[in-house]
Amino acid sequence: MDTLPLPAAPPTRRISTSRQVYDLLRDRIISLDLVPGAQLSRSEIALFYGVSQTPVRDALQMLATEGLVLVYPQSRTEISRIDIGQARETQFLRMSLELEVVRALAATRPKATLDRMQQLVAEQESARDTDLGQFALLDRQFHRTMFEGAGIPNLWTLIQSRSGHIDRLRKLNLMDPGKAGAILAAHTQIVDHLRHGRIAALEDVVRRHLTGTLATVEAIRVAHSQFF
Repeated sequence: MDTLPLPAAPPTRRISTSRQVYDLLRDRIISLDLVPGAQLSRSEIALFYGVSQTPVRDALQMLATEGLVLVYPQSRTEISRIDIGQARETQFLRMSLELEVVRALAATRPKATLDRMQQLVAEQESARDTDLGQFALLDRQFHRTMFEGAGIPNLWTLIQSRSGHIDRLRKLNLMDPGKAGAILAAHTQIVDHLRHGRIAALEDVVRRHLTGTLATVEAIRVAHSQFF
């Protein structure tokens, strides 16, 4: 029976312990370090962090609300399987919002935002062949920067609170040959189209970019059936 391996380091005290435990566990779930079906021990987590089980319980409840863990009272808590239906819903929400975001950015072309996006593309290029985990983190930062540049960062937070299932799909898809290169190409095109205000071309790239993973979901499910 799979149980939770101990993290490399306990949380600091700058934010609430329950939130830090939540963040640490969520990151490990999204990265598939903790795989679907793995069981979590509340007592092990609490012992390692040197806290009571109350903040651990709260962290697990937050993860359960997102559908990333399943809590069976008086029995067990385990990592959920990837829910493709929920992933599709999140993708629909993100597509709707991100198209409006790039339209807004194309109208104003904020230099600081575009320069930051260009920098993140360069950092992704460096990470592509050496650290896919860092590559994925930079991917999220790229899109978050667009929402920040459009003045609606809270909507990025909303999307992230619902994207656990599709982010796990993206993690599996990212391991496919050529996927990282396709992401880099799309990001490069997005920055270029934004700088020149090419709205129609921009919308086309964003649509193709955000639908890429779900377009291959059946192949992903066949290749990684244990996660579904």
